[in-house]
Amino acid sequence: MKIGCPKEVKNGENRAGLTPSAASAYIAAGHDVFIERGAGMGSSIADSEYTAIGAKLLPTAEEVWNTADMIVKVKEPVESEYPLMRQDQLVYTYFHFAADENLVRVCMKQKIIALAYETVQEGRTLPLLKPMSEVAGRMSSLIGAFYLAKTQGGRGVLPMGATGVAPAEILVLGGGVVGANAAHVAAGLNANVTILDVNLSRLEYLDEIMPANVVPLYNDPVTFEDMIKTADVVIGAVLIPGAKAPKLLRREHLKTMKPGSVIVDVAIDQGGCFETSRATTHSDPIYVIDDVIHYCVANMPGAYARTATFALNSATIGYGLQLANKNVEQACRDNAALRLGLNMYKGAITYRSVADAFNMQDKYIPAETVVG
Repeated sequence: MKIGCPKEVKNGENRAGLTPSAASAYIAAGHDVFIERGAGMGSSIADSEYTAIGAKLLPTAEEVWNTADMIVKVKEPVESEYPLMRQDQLVYTYFHFAADENLVRVCMKQKIIALAYETVQEGRTLPLLKPMSEVAGRMSSLIGAFYLAKTQGGRGVLPMGATGVAPAEILVLGGGVVGANAAHVAAGLNANVTILDVNLSRLEYLDEIMPANVVPLYNDPVTFEDMIKTADVVIGAVLIPGAKAPKLLRREHLKTMKPGSVIVDVAIDQGGCFETSRATTHSDPIYVIDDVIHYCVANMPGAYARTATFALNSATIGYGLQLANKNVEQACRDNAALRLGLNMYKGAITYRSVADAFNMQDKYIPAETVVG
């Protein structure tokens, strides 16, 4: 199979779909790998590192898309890439379809095969989402701390406080991978940290593993509203696999929050878990509503691109080899986790939550049906 890796073009996106070691694994399995010139530069990977392991460089994205049977990316295709997608072409990347109806319609029209990292599922885990959830979760506390500075428009609260002065109050909504990583970093900053979740077994687990300055609490409406009022930073870390994120924080809550407080919506890829969230970019990351700073960058790990690229490739290469070695239909028949990752197949939606998000149930065909 011909595997292609174009350079990412989303605003502020510096990750690369393939590392040299991942490209080498495809080549060792008998596949040809084509890399757009400069695709790895944002992750400090030189073109020579790809050619040294036998990958072929192509000068433009168009040539990569035209050559490859399987495209390996990081982020969903953007508008400039829409015309490059070919019928029956396998695109292996994050799609986050439930947050973008236009992307759904374009991919249906182009009749690609969309294998979405974020819905590949092993049991209750999302192995291809996990590494980026770790990075984004850890980043979120650093971002919140940065924008608390008065020079950035925040309240001027130092996260760890000072002698005789209390530390910041950081509230994490959701105790999954993102939330746990956010809480660990916030705890390391010596802030007072609260995690809200509704899963009692998860709360019990978090209570066992978290430092003493992290308090996991059950998320009921009274507790939620009390904690919002006292928080200096609120981190949105909730997820429903493949579906739109629930709106936990409403517009009316902002008026009860401290002026200059910060909210970081890590769920923005799936539409955001704050009612006032809208996707922002690394070049223009924040906006303010009711004196509350909103950070809603839709590709947060792109800021720490080299770490994120290598973490992502370590997770994606095993599944990618199954797709390349067997073809997508056979790989999805053999592996239920990959079958859950199949979101679109040659014009049909094959993931129920995507169809439900836009009332396109008439376009839905179960993945089991299309792969046979």
